[in-house]
Amino acid sequence: MLEARDISFRYGPRDPLVVQGFDLAIGPGEVVGLAGPSGRGKSTIGRLLARHLRPTAGAVTVNGAQPPARGFNPVQFLSQTPIFAANPRWTVGRIVGEAWTPDADTVHGLGVRPAWFDRFPHELSGGELQRITILRALAPGLRYLIADEITSMLDPLAQAEIWKALLGLVKQRAIGLLAISHDAHLLGRVADRVVTV
Repeated sequence: MLEARDISFRYGPRDPLVVQGFDLAIGPGEVVGLAGPSGRGKSTIGRLLARHLRPTAGAVTVNGAQPPARGFNPVQFLSQTPIFAANPRWTVGRIVGEAWTPDADTVHGLGVRPAWFDRFPHELSGGELQRITILRALAPGLRYLIADEITSMLDPLAQAEIWKALLGLVKQRAIGLLAISHDAHLLGRVADRVVTV
């Protein structure tokens, strides 16, 4: 279980709280949507859950314990701008290989072409690179995935293909997923339940 218990967060000691007293629990294999207008802290909540940020108050735990400070984090964060998550000097194969060596079924299931592994991030489209960042996050130790507007910049066909592939893998591997979006229609289609901030 991935849990946020009464978490609050501010970016600076004199800044207002961006997140205040937020609670959330996500079980294995569950898809939860996080909705709300811009500026309500959705992305900040996602980064808190993945330990990219530390809460000002409250706690985030996985199965009752804090995730390890070093090594592979069982909670991975995916953003809407995958180019920022990829080292531009590395080939795609090296980027994925840093986390794990994916099996052929997972590569094929995400619609990743083997030829992409010899390319650099700037040589792929946004949709292709997003598939690569998803593939990298799906390392064997993954238990929970935070997907922050991951298809908002893609065309409808690419959106549908990525969500179909990702949801299939999430259910198959019992991975908990938090889908963050301002698109209520999308969340209604992909999520088991929706939380609003």
